[in-house]
Amino acid sequence: LRSECQRMGELIDDMLNLSRVGRTEIKPDKVDLSAVANRIVTRLREENPERNITFVIAPGLTCRGDEHLLEIVLTNLLTNACKFTGKKEAARIEFGSTDDHNEPAFFIRDNGIGFDMAYAGKLFGAFQRMHKFSEFPGNGIGLATVKRIIHRHGGRVWADSQPDHGTTIFFTIKEETS
Repeated sequence: LRSECQRMGELIDDMLNLSRVGRTEIKPDKVDLSAVANRIVTRLREENPERNITFVIAPGLTCRGDEHLLEIVLTNLLTNACKFTGKKEAARIEFGSTDDHNEPAFFIRDNGIGFDMAYAGKLFGAFQRMHKFSEFPGNGIGLATVKRIIHRHGGRVWADSQPDHGTTIFFTIKEETS
């Protein structure tokens, strides 16, 4: 009962945070996404000292956006990558950029559990899960939060995955964020 009450409290907090990111004023500025990602990776390494995780963060990745909100995006994506590589003896998580139809796109790629792309339409919805809670804890709010923040920045977010071969989450940011 105690653990379920704690889980319910966490779920309520996550729902409130999801609501807040939809109302928070965006304060656009130049954001060094590589530096933000490196700060998050430092925390993840401290939280997972027993794991063999290789993090590859491309240098010099910048955009114009709200640094606080974009840190929430990268925290959710890097934490998910860490979680879903948990069963890998040697995990690899990469943050980089690519070109998507002449538009820069950022990505987080992992070599984790992956998922069947037939369910990709559900991925960014609140409370949508691809895996059992007993295997991978979480409330199913993180990627919905990512989607909301990216859309508020005028961008898009999508995934590419294959079961047992990892996942790549892509996102774009419009430079004209207002």
